[in-house]
Amino acid sequence: MTDELRLIEKLKSGDVDALREVYLSHVGYLHAVCARYLRNDDDVKDVLQEAFIRIFGGLKNFDYRGDGSLRSWMTRITINEALKTLNARHITWDSLDSYADEPDEPPEDICGIPPEDVHDIIKQLPDGYRTVLNLYVFERKSHKEIAALLGISELTSASQYHRAKKMLKKMLTEYKKQLEQ
Repeated sequence: MTDELRLIEKLKSGDVDALREVYLSHVGYLHAVCARYLRNDDDVKDVLQEAFIRIFGGLKNFDYRGDGSLRSWMTRITINEALKTLNARHITWDSLDSYADEPDEPPEDICGIPPEDVHDIIKQLPDGYRTVLNLYVFERKSHKEIAALLGISELTSASQYHRAKKMLKKMLTEYKKQLEQ
């Protein structure tokens, strides 16, 4: 029996120390997940709190599928909570009419840019762009899956992703220019 499976059994039996252990070992990671989707720190804290309420409330129904499945399940819940918050804001998705099917430009070289700064730059993207970029790049969702999650078309998802990459490249280029000055 793996350590994770033992921990899950303790969780399902209501062991308070196991709850504390799960919280302390995952809160930093799940906070970072929330922060990828939400700009405001108060929103991140609220979503994280709601996510842990759902996580702890749903543990009895959690289905262990191997090492790492607990974190994956917790991440999925956290992302869904973040998306609920974003959807409540009624994100405006860009029209497909203005989407030009342009070839992808090579990615911006981000060597030398601290990861925290890259994260801060990504947070500056409009909500729709940032959301699709995160789902596509970090969660490895297809445009079909993103469309289903967000209630948009696959083409809109692809458009948001393309525009996010273009805007991000411009922002990273400007950032690097500022560093060189």
